[in-house]
Amino acid sequence: MNSTRCPRCHSELDEGPIMYRCATCCRAVYAADLENEYVPREPVAA
Repeated sequence: MNSTRCPRCHSELDEGPIMYRCATCCRAVYAADLENEYVPREPVAA
């Protein structure tokens, strides 16, 4: 799993998954405002 980073100071965010909080700069960030891309794994052949 990739860690979620603060868009302002690039520190790791805590809490989540809807709202994250940056302990370094005390900023609250909504998950919808973050740049993240979901890439599904390759399907496994049965």
